[in-house]
Amino acid sequence: MAPQWPTTFTMTFDPNAIALSIGAGAAAGLVGCFAVMRRMTLAADAISHIALPGIGLAILLRVHPILGGVAALLGGTLLVWGIENRTRLATETIIGVVFSTALAVGSLITSGDELIAALFGGVGHLTSLEATLGLVLSLGVVVFVVWQRHRLVLALVSPEIAHTTGINVRRLNLFFLLVFALTIALGLRYLGVLLVGSLVIIPAATAKRLAQSLRGMLVISVAASIASTTLGTWLSLALHQAPGSMVVIVAAGFFLLSLLRRSSN
Repeated sequence: MAPQWPTTFTMTFDPNAIALSIGAGAAAGLVGCFAVMRRMTLAADAISHIALPGIGLAILLRVHPILGGVAALLGGTLLVWGIENRTRLATETIIGVVFSTALAVGSLITSGDELIAALFGGVGHLTSLEATLGLVLSLGVVVFVVWQRHRLVLALVSPEIAHTTGINVRRLNLFFLLVFALTIALGLRYLGVLLVGSLVIIPAATAKRLAQSLRGMLVISVAASIASTTLGTWLSLALHQAPGSMVVIVAAGFFLLSLLRRSSN
């Protein structure tokens, strides 16, 4: 029987799910910092919806829904990048068009409990293979961001100067968008299409409020993201609630605390 999108979440401790949530949290914390600096906060939410038609098509074809979601995310990212370079429209504008189309198509081919699970997440039981692949992809995202962080900042501040120093800005932007989409894919099963963008943006917004340097922002964002996933998972088990909602609530709580701390200084 082909794997299906889980319509329930695990009510017992699952080491594989915890490990994957930590890996995805670290990746989301790093990528989110540059998404916030590039003012792509709404784009994170929009890009996540591009996965919906891929998930629906995978369910219809009886293949693993995550594979469909990843394929749709990467394909949608390449489409956004291609249209952006061809038309010179703003990235956010193109993402908005692709997002709306993907949401409409996804809602047509996905229905019932599977649609709800795809939108809000449902962990189910993660196999060792799924957890291993997720951790490897998370490590790849972390390595890319740490390795390219200075180039990403320079390309953001001044694409012209970045170009004169030998940086291929177009290619760097493509790689960042692909890594961005991959990070969204890592949290799809855990948080769902509607909530996964929050894990990318909220910890990074918290870090921006507190940090005094790029390194500090990256460290704080990763710490807040991992803390949100682990504490949210624990609360979901204790309160018998879906983990996605609890993770986002915890992340939002950290952001509110950052506002209080800042205002008291």
